[in-house]
Amino acid sequence: MMQWKRTLRTASSERFLLLRDGTEAAAVDLHYLNGGTVSGTVILLKSARWTEEEIPTLLKSFDEDFLPDVDLERGTLAYTVIMGEIVGVFEAEH
Repeated sequence: MMQWKRTLRTASSERFLLLRDGTEAAAVDLHYLNGGTVSGTVILLKSARWTEEEIPTLLKSFDEDFLPDVDLERGTLAYTVIMGEIVGVFEAEH
């Protein structure tokens, strides 16, 4: 089962995590640009064992669920897709 979880929202950007069977499988960062276009960075975690064949379906599903005003076919949405692994979380110390 796949479940999207919004983890960050600002006036011009959002971040979503994808949980697949309860485990983090991907992240999407969206940037809302002037002119009504959206640029996204999709990070697929290697540990989720994504195949190239699954990527277009994943992107289309995300587009349909969260981005009703833009889409790939009209040229108002673009994704950069990266495959990698989490190295760590680095935050400012308080």
